[in-house]
Amino acid sequence: MKLFRKNLLVLVVLSIVFTSCSKEESIEVEAAKYDIDLKLAQKNDAQMSAEILSLINDHRVSMGLNSLVLNSQYASAFAVEHTDYMIAKQEVNHDNFGYRSEGIKFHDNAQVVGENVAYGYNNAEDVVNAWLNSPGHKSIIEGNFTHTGFGVMRAPNGRVYFTQLFYRK
Repeated sequence: MKLFRKNLLVLVVLSIVFTSCSKEESIEVEAAKYDIDLKLAQKNDAQMSAEILSLINDHRVSMGLNSLVLNSQYASAFAVEHTDYMIAKQEVNHDNFGYRSEGIKFHDNAQVVGENVAYGYNNAEDVVNAWLNSPGHKSIIEGNFTHTGFGVMRAPNGRVYFTQLFYRK
């Protein structure tokens, strides 16, 4: 019986050693898990996003906070992907936020990620005012973040959907 246990233990150890991934393979698997098409960011309404960012940064500076830096690659690609999802569902939501958060942490070395979403506003001023009048959204806007990305898009029915991701490196 002791010999059987010893052989079993050796077999288990060897199977772990020979089936384990190398560090490089683990990184490749992790990268594939958070793979995002950076071309998605091109679908974002850059003009309205710039207006939103300007209004939010004006508010942040008035509160003694730093201005946010726009990340037009990964954060915006993840934001556009989510906005596409909300348009397809025809509802505003935070579904799969953990995926977006972990993706930004992986690609941009973010420490903390936050998100504001909305729909139905026709301009930057209206959506920013709505967010600032909502305690939860306002706390994200005024949070300890350094960077942001946008997914602002018009649905086929004409309704505008918004995703703004906030993060700190």
